[in-house]
Amino acid sequence: MHKPQTENINNKILVEFTKTIEMFGFTPLESRLFTYLYLADKPMTLDDMAEALGKSKTAMSTSVRTLADQNLVTRVWKKGVRKSLYKAHTQLFKGFMISYLNKWIDAVNQQKSSFIELEQTMKEIKRNHTNLNLKAAEERLQEIIQFHQEMEDVFREVKKD
Repeated sequence: MHKPQTENINNKILVEFTKTIEMFGFTPLESRLFTYLYLADKPMTLDDMAEALGKSKTAMSTSVRTLADQNLVTRVWKKGVRKSLYKAHTQLFKGFMISYLNKWIDAVNQQKSSFIELEQTMKEIKRNHTNLNLKAAEERLQEIIQFHQEMEDVFREVKKD
């Protein structure tokens, strides 16, 4: 195969797989960086990444940190190389599902905490205004809190598998 044809195919793979990674809530740059690292045949420095993607070294550092926090990219050591090298994890399904589930668990927990705070506010209002009837709202709020708890339980259960 000729080099231009190979580059064209690689670019198409990069573009299309980047779209898939974006579906997991990553920015376009983070998605493109992950895809680039995944397709690379060797670990890369921040300088290498910046040059390849036409972005600043700072942008690469921020994106690599986000991907590393999600356990999708790791820093590697290579004898004789002083700069940090990074590579993408290759267990795609497990890595992305855990990352995605963690985001959902965090989001559900934040929402549940907001509703629990609202529940406390409602109890406070009820104490100060004994003639106020909040029974229906209290019941719905309990159902909403329970709904969030059940979602969290399901996401944690799926994550275990």
